[in-house]
Amino acid sequence: MSLFRQLWLAVISLTMVIFIGSFLVSVLTARAYLEQQLSIKNVDNASALALSLSQLPEKDPIAIELLVSAQFDSGHYQEIRLTDPTHRVVVERKYVGDTLGAPAWFARIFPIRATQGIAQVQDGWRQLGTLTVTSHSRYAYSELWSGALKLLSWLLAAGFIAGVIGTLIMRIIVRPLDQVVGQAQAISERRFITLNEPRTPELNSVVRAMNQMVARLKQMFEEEAERLDHLRREINHDAVTGLPNRDAFMNYLQTALVREDAAPLGALLIVRLKDLGEINRRLGHGSVDLLLKQVASILTEHCARRHEHIAARLNGADFALLAPNENEIAKLTQAIVALLHQQLSSDVPAMEDHFHVGAILYRRGDETTALLAAADQALATAEGKGPNGWHATVEGEAPVARSTDAWRNLLTTAITEKRLKLAFFPVRTAAGQTLHQESVIRLQTTQEGSWLVAGDFIPMATRLKLSSTLDFEVIRLALDTLQSAPGDIAVHLSTDSIADWGFHKRLSALLNQQPDLCKRLWIEVSEYGVLRQPEAFREIAHTLKAMQCRVGIEHAGHRLSDLAQLADLGLDYLKVDSSLVRAVDQNMGNQALLKGLCKMAHTLGITMIAEGVQTEAELALLPQLGFDATTGPAVSK
Repeated sequence: MSLFRQLWLAVISLTMVIFIGSFLVSVLTARAYLEQQLSIKNVDNASALALSLSQLPEKDPIAIELLVSAQFDSGHYQEIRLTDPTHRVVVERKYVGDTLGAPAWFARIFPIRATQGIAQVQDGWRQLGTLTVTSHSRYAYSELWSGALKLLSWLLAAGFIAGVIGTLIMRIIVRPLDQVVGQAQAISERRFITLNEPRTPELNSVVRAMNQMVARLKQMFEEEAERLDHLRREINHDAVTGLPNRDAFMNYLQTALVREDAAPLGALLIVRLKDLGEINRRLGHGSVDLLLKQVASILTEHCARRHEHIAARLNGADFALLAPNENEIAKLTQAIVALLHQQLSSDVPAMEDHFHVGAILYRRGDETTALLAAADQALATAEGKGPNGWHATVEGEAPVARSTDAWRNLLTTAITEKRLKLAFFPVRTAAGQTLHQESVIRLQTTQEGSWLVAGDFIPMATRLKLSSTLDFEVIRLALDTLQSAPGDIAVHLSTDSIADWGFHKRLSALLNQQPDLCKRLWIEVSEYGVLRQPEAFREIAHTLKAMQCRVGIEHAGHRLSDLAQLADLGLDYLKVDSSLVRAVDQNMGNQALLKGLCKMAHTLGITMIAEGVQTEAELALLPQLGFDATTGPAVSK
């Protein structure tokens, strides 16, 4: 039983005791007063009538009877009786009606017993008889009943008014307690909220303690996230430049080549600094480190403008730049070369030959080994061109791309004609059970044409501001599938969609039409999109959670310290990016990182899923690190 009900029962019980006590005291007091008044009336009337009878000049029976009858008819009497000294009745008048003036049960519970009036009638010095007068009690009962009804009505009205006022006061008093209950419920849902401390001292201490606990939990999560992020940087980043190291870059490259939603093509640049040993001899080790940092800064600034581009330091003198969706590699290479030449000529003016750059075009599905060999060949060609030479290999470049208008027409027509479908890939637990199906959108170019994978058209849809329209269609297709098939489905939302408030309204309206399916719908946003639009994601997450959808973040693990800001959202799951999962069985550092990440997430009740699992060795190790489920080629076999 809730505390609110217990308080109300206590208040009602106390009120009932007070009510019954007050009612009884009032009725009994009124009855005693009426009995006293009737007794006085009986005595007074008996004395007055006895005096009148005693003063009769002739005491004949007829005169006495007439006087008694006149007295009986003039007042409200139950009985008037005159008896002689031998107790023989001389005159007697009685009320023969049965009217009480109140219900019989009321008269039985509260009987009125008034003292009879008794007086002596004299005939000179001789006693004529004894006169007994009893007033009728029906009017007393009527007055007592009427007063009881008025008292009952007033007490009921007062009780109702007090109940309304008490309810309002009770709600105000227990509101902080309700908020504490909500806070505890939020903690169980992995959301950390703080409350304003109430004025009530008893509740103030409770709320303060809960707020302190929430603050400690948030601090623990943030500290652990910061520690893991620091560990990630130590493992996957170069200590001097802060760029991803060779192992991390190879994982990024492999992901770009195999993931279905990756760009269909892009550019790979290799930058090699010339004669680091000579620079070290001339300027010293500190100057070499500074030079490396400046090169890294140039590449980092470029990647900041193009967030999908990734720069890394491969070894002592080699840097790499992965540029998805970049087919104008000569233009990109020239821009990088110009920046490097300007910086290095200023830092090391005594040398003419500072660097060489080799660039190649890659396509999704290329072999990593062959791609790196081609990049090395392009770098060798650049070195043969002389100081600060560069070379971009464009053989086999992609066909001429569609124009913007052609892409717009293709996308809008495909959406209008419903030439969209979902492909599904399983997400399975270590026991082999399917946690959910991960959906990926496909688009048909014409009615009889080929189907494009997400990476082929999503970038253009984003550029043309059609992402939210596509995402809405994906949700609709997922709901249609849930109606006809068992299991759960996960759907990805783009950054533009979560920032589109119109999309929020349309999505809410669509989900409200089919609330039973929401429990089986998992909705996820990339880590980059979440941190780019944190407030928009927070808003849509609250909306989806209220509809009982599962909410998660995919491609997670690269910005753990920033991700800690969203610890109060009550996320249901995290999908760790495949670049951290790939070859984890051979990378002890990433094993420690992922194990700590899983432990931190499980503390908050978050389900951990590994993306892009390629090999059986990875698949076997991941549950030992704490992952609840996995997805990728090794899982889909």
